[in-house]
Amino acid sequence: MARRAQPIAALSAAVVLALTLGTLAAVFARASGLPELGPADLAALRFTILQATLSAILSAALAVPVARALARRRFPGRGILITLLGAPFILPVIVAVLGLLAVFGRAGLFNRGLEFLGLPPVTIYGLQGVVLAHVFFNLPLATRLILQGWLSIPAERFRLAASLSMGPSEIARFLERPMLRSVLPGTVTAIFLICLTSFAVALTLGGGPRATTIELAIYQAFRFDFDLGRAAALASVQFVLCLLAVLLAGRAARETGFGAGLDRQVERWDAGSVWLKVQDAAALILVSIFLLLPLGALLEAGLPRLATLPAPVWESALRSLAVAVSSAVLILVLALPLALAAAGRRQAGLWEISAMLPLTASSLVTGTGLFILLRPFFAPGDVALPVTVLVNAAMALPFAYRSLLPPARDAETDFGRLAESLGMTGLARLRLVTLPRLRRPLGFALGLTAALSMGDLGVIALFAGEETATLPLQLYRLMGAYRMADAAGAAVLLLGLSLALFWVFDRGGRVNARA
Repeated sequence: MARRAQPIAALSAAVVLALTLGTLAAVFARASGLPELGPADLAALRFTILQATLSAILSAALAVPVARALARRRFPGRGILITLLGAPFILPVIVAVLGLLAVFGRAGLFNRGLEFLGLPPVTIYGLQGVVLAHVFFNLPLATRLILQGWLSIPAERFRLAASLSMGPSEIARFLERPMLRSVLPGTVTAIFLICLTSFAVALTLGGGPRATTIELAIYQAFRFDFDLGRAAALASVQFVLCLLAVLLAGRAARETGFGAGLDRQVERWDAGSVWLKVQDAAALILVSIFLLLPLGALLEAGLPRLATLPAPVWESALRSLAVAVSSAVLILVLALPLALAAAGRRQAGLWEISAMLPLTASSLVTGTGLFILLRPFFAPGDVALPVTVLVNAAMALPFAYRSLLPPARDAETDFGRLAESLGMTGLARLRLVTLPRLRRPLGFALGLTAALSMGDLGVIALFAGEETATLPLQLYRLMGAYRMADAAGAAVLLLGLSLALFWVFDRGGRVNARA
């Protein structure tokens, strides 16, 4: 299967290379030489690395106890809680930032609580605000990626551990820590790359020149100076930095070596103590408060306006739905062949780099490069929606690939030789052996792609006219016109549609799959 997937994987990799390196080359072609980076650019580089490192480490560290609690507990509403905890990552950034400001801003609930206790207020602007927002966005992603690792441990290993009277410390040493050594490098890298290319968070919460990221500096070079040379130089630094992170993560990852299982329901005989139950409950309650309280503030402001939204908002919502579903279909074509090809371990490093390349490229630079390439042939508004679908799918590729790769490797390792001995190849092997073991992460990848595409405000802002605006762009226009009540209602609509898309795809992947 891995060998047969390689030609299609090569085509997927070619598309990704054209969208990343090709658009960067277009920007270089328009630039008149590469200037040296000044003190402000170097300061932006230092701040970018610092905030991305802190954000990635904190997100992954906080996600471990949450994912562990979800992996070893079964309770009513668990599936709904997992879906709700993923809501912050699929929110449009500016909408989520407004929710964070309602809780942690100067007049927010947190500072009002500090004032009641007689303590001085804290500011959300600057490094602490950027890291807080990034943890808010990426903690759910880290939880889901790490949870996939926990669920990949065969039930038979826990049965064997119980028969050997292993306690929680032995389970952690022989089962959980090897899994974490396999999952955490990729998780931390993915979040590091997200934070490295963060734009809207730094724009709204950065707090001035001392808290400027490389992405924000690229935006300033494009928007205010139209200095393509400086923007290309900054994009090159960002690209090299991201590529180094991907390579280091690949060297740090380790295989678990758990072997095949029988896809039985996992039972955790080691987690029955009262202390562990309290520990898991505390982790789930605290993370729920942290992630859902800002969403509650948004709902309180936007729900009353939902029924009175103007017609253009509903029309843009339909366009966003079409873009989101199309992006989800396209991600299946891009991510699945790359994951299956890498599972065979032949040229696995090449497929890994190809899949992670979109995170190394700035979406702003990608959009600008496409604008430069397509403008001589097409009116920007005519290709706004197809280009948005393509770029959204490419930007979601690293998350989909990272979700699909571990189970694809397990399926190839555990059942590859058996399938070959039975002469099972092509679509039959894909349908009977591979897809059943990729059903859960595939549903998650499709749902994540659709939700991220639903809330994206990137390339569409460069291409869209009045007739092709998506819901996020319509929301930004309402905010720019100071129609904040309508903007809050549109934000609630966008949140509901994003969650619904994610739930439909993710639920479809979990039906008849090992819970």
